[in-house]
Amino acid sequence: MRMPTLRQLQYLTAVIEEKHFGKAAEKCFVTQSTLSAGIQDLEDLLETALLERTNRKVLTTPMGEDIARRARQILSLTDDLVDLAHSANNPLAGRIRIGVIPTISPFLLPRVLPAVRKNLPQLEVLLIEDQSDRLLDQIEAGTLDVAVLAFPFNTRNLTAHIFAEEPFWVALPKSHPLAKFDSLRPDQLPVGELLLLAEGHCMREHALSACQLPVSAQRRSVQATSLYTLIEMVASGLGITLIPQMAINSDMVRHAEIELRPLQGEQQARREIGLVWRPSFRRTSALDELMASFSQALAQDPV
Repeated sequence: MRMPTLRQLQYLTAVIEEKHFGKAAEKCFVTQSTLSAGIQDLEDLLETALLERTNRKVLTTPMGEDIARRARQILSLTDDLVDLAHSANNPLAGRIRIGVIPTISPFLLPRVLPAVRKNLPQLEVLLIEDQSDRLLDQIEAGTLDVAVLAFPFNTRNLTAHIFAEEPFWVALPKSHPLAKFDSLRPDQLPVGELLLLAEGHCMREHALSACQLPVSAQRRSVQATSLYTLIEMVASGLGITLIPQMAINSDMVRHAEIELRPLQGEQQARREIGLVWRPSFRRTSALDELMASFSQALAQDPV
């Protein structure tokens, strides 16, 4: 029985991702006629249409979407197999693609990357910043190897390991009445003044959960897409917000006209930090080294 080739699966996924035969051919380093013939052979082999071809655009059939999803999984497993073989002699060498969420990357990476370059000089680190769900999609598709996320978070069927945790702090306008306290409890926070990131950012849910606040506990007329915007809103007197400890000594926060107070309680409000990767990704020694570097960088964070 004839089986699809990896090259045919690459052609299919490239066309679906690029929505264009010419761009997909460039991505695969082949001519457009070669790519088109390869996909036609795949359709003939599977005896089903995978793409709808028009003069203006490329559409994917429902079966094509399903086949492409499975093709990405097969290609990802193949990449892991090759990567494992190449790293057999030196698992701390080669390329590793790391995704990081926006509420971690600008605060953790500048501290940890110099140490990674020094301790793992043969490891080439490629970084992508995106929201948690999209990073998981890329890990499953094989375009990322690992992601740094904040927890709790649904990691689907991927492998996850927590390497650190950090508390939340309250950011207040300098003239705010609560600024007179050395620390604050969740029940002291004025819910109507709380500014949070927009939906889709996991820190929003983490902040609400950590403080045992209702989902409605936020000013719906004011939402931000970055921690920087939240800090600027607080400095302008628009409300208060919660920020993770790794951010409190950043230039963004230190130079802002705000007050910071630790958030206390019977159970201190915290979020966990960890790595997520495919179970088929076997370069675990490289992941162990990375987690050690990340954890050490956070442990040295002055408060």
